[in-house]
Amino acid sequence: MPRPTAAQLAYGSCTVILSTLAMLLLSQASSGLAITVIALAALALGLLVAMTVPLPGVRAVTTPTEPARESERVPTTL
Repeated sequence: MPRPTAAQLAYGSCTVILSTLAMLLLSQASSGLAITVIALAALALGLLVAMTVPLPGVRAVTTPTEPARESERVPTTL
């Protein structure tokens, strides 16, 4: 398994911090259980965001399935 990049760590960390604050403020949770559930949900969301950031150098290569039409070809002159 490749190591996470700096971008993945940054996006995941920011997601955890901001989503935790937002959920705590919106829910006005005061019990320990509610805060724990919110923290775990924020960690899961941060992990999801970090893993979906594309890795550098990994690109999908598409190949044309049909040959180019005559009207799409570029004429060349020598």
